[in-house]
Parts: sequence; C-alpha cells; structure tokens
Amino acid sequence: MVRRTVARLENVIPLRHVWAVTNSEQASAVRSQLRGVPAAHILAEPVGRNTAAAIGLAAIHLVHVHGDALMAVLPSDAYIADVARYRRLVRAALKLAGEPGNLVVLGIPPTRPETGYGYIEMASTAVRAGGVTAFAVRRFTEKPAPPLARKYVASRKYLWNAGMFFWRASTFLVNLKRFLPATRASLDELTRAIGTRRYASSLRRIYPQLENISVDYAVMEPATRISGAASVHVIPAKVGWSDIGSWAAVYELLAAKPGANVSAGPSFTLDAEGNFLWSPQKFVAALGVRDLVVVDTPDALLVCSRDRSQDVAKIVKCLEESRRKQLL
Repeated sequence: MVRRTVARLENVIPLRHVWAVTNSEQASAVRSQLRGVPAAHILAEPVGRNTAAAIGLAAIHLVHVHGDALMAVLPSDAYIADVARYRRLVRAALKLAGEPGNLVVLGIPPTRPETGYGYIEMASTAVRAGGVTAFAVRRFTEKPAPPLARKYVASRKYLWNAGMFFWRASTFLVNLKRFLPATRASLDELTRAIGTRRYASSLRRIYPQLENISVDYAVMEPATRISGAASVHVIPAKVGWSDIGSWAAVYELLAAKPGANVSAGPSFTLDAEGNFLWSPQKFVAALGVRDLVVVDTPDALLVCSRDRSQDVAKIVKCLEESRRKQLL
C-alpha cells in the first residue's frame, strides 16, 4: 500500500520530492519499499505523537530543503479505484493550496452512515480550481453516533474526512503556531538541528515533548471556527476510496454487488444477504442472517453486525485494559 500510494502520484509529484513519515521500527522497511525516494526523505519518529506532530516534522524538513513548498499529506493506507480522477483532483487541490492561507482537504461522498470516520460539512460557497469545484468548509465533525451519521448522509451536505490535506508549508506552520504554539516552538528548536550532527539526539529529546493530537483536532477544526484564521476548502472526491480500516470496508471492496455474501473459504448460505464470512479453514453455513461480519482465527472468533465493525476498536481497548496481550 505504501508503494501504491507513491505510484498514484506518478506524473504529479516526482520521486525526489516524496517524503515519508514513519516510526523508527519501520523506517528500514519503508526505505526498502520506496526505491527511488531519497533515503534522507524517510523521516522516523522516535515515538508516535499523532498526525499534527508528524506533519509538522515533515513541514520543517520541507522548508529546510525546498523553501515554502506545497504539501500534499496523503495517508498510505488508502485504496483508490479511480486513479486517473484522483490525480486530477490532487492537481486541482495543489493549485488551490498554492494560494497562501488556504487549507484544502479531499472529502469522500459517503456510501453509508459510517460512525468510524470524521465528517466534513460543506457550505454553499464554492470556488473553481483546475476545472474542479471546491466548497468552503463549515465545520469538521468527529465520528458521530449512528442516528447523526444517518442524518448527515441523508442531507448530502457532508463528506467523509479521508485525511488527505493540501497546503503550503508556511500556511500549515503559521496555523500550528496559532493553535498549537508549544509544538511549533519545539519544532522550531528541532529545525536548528537539521543537517547537523546533533539532529538525531535533538529529535530523540524534543519529539516526545510534542503534543499528541491529530491534525484534525489541532488545526483543521479550529481553523473553521476562528474568523480569518485560514480559508478551508473541501473538494468532493468520488474516486472509489477506502481506508480498508474495518471489515465493513473490506466487504465493500470484495462484494460483487450490494447484498452479496463474501466468503474466504467454503460456505453455504440460505436466505442470507450482505454477510462477510472470513474462515479460510472451516466450512461456514449462514442461514437467515443479514449484514453480519464473522471472522474466525485460530485463537478468536469475531461476530458483529457490519455497521458496527468500527467498534472492534472497543474490543481492542478492553483487551488492552485486561492485559490479554496474546490476543492483540
């Protein structure tokens, strides 16, 4: 998926301008996957500090090497079906983001009332960039409860937040100083060590001090609330996106048609629709059930409704709290 994320940028961003932020444990593996990307462009966090810090780390390196560069912040866990349209939208987003002060995000038209994603409310104000329409963002909303998610989808005014952002490095750093001043100050200190022998030790000392918060909470949400803070736009991106972050998302990718049953192994279904049955070694029979996820592994069995598959995270939290590490 890391390789595909970079490949989708072909003819948009040269390999020599690609940067990746990862953790220290995976840095070597990421370097081996991204042949053609300069090794110095693989930035390794000594500890995880969420996306605001990771993007800030990339921004100070970009400014050091390229000056006030345009940034495309693209998660590596996304599946994109329509790559040609995706590239067109990325080019349009970069053009709009080229204007100082603009923060741009791609928004995914929702296909279901998903409770595991953030939502973006579009305003009626629109601008054109690169032949594409972008809307002003009224607000960001994080992971709504099911009734509210259904209301959002029905209104057609909301898009999923896929975490794909575009801005000038200076625009991001200005907003980071406005909304997360302590983190910006620490990054300024780290900036002075880039390219010196003390960089590695400075990174290990400074980075753990950065605030552990997502860029959505730290920058994007407050930017829409404070007049004059920034101009925030969203471009609807119907590109066949999935973050493959839940079993429901996997089902949508594999189902031949809506309501089809998907099975990883031998199965029999009767009066059953929309089920995802993952049991490669065992025969599965499903009778009279709808929209279930059943995942069988050697040490555990998951059964849940498809629309609750994001809540697997709650199971993980419970297992962590009960110290059942063998199941994690």
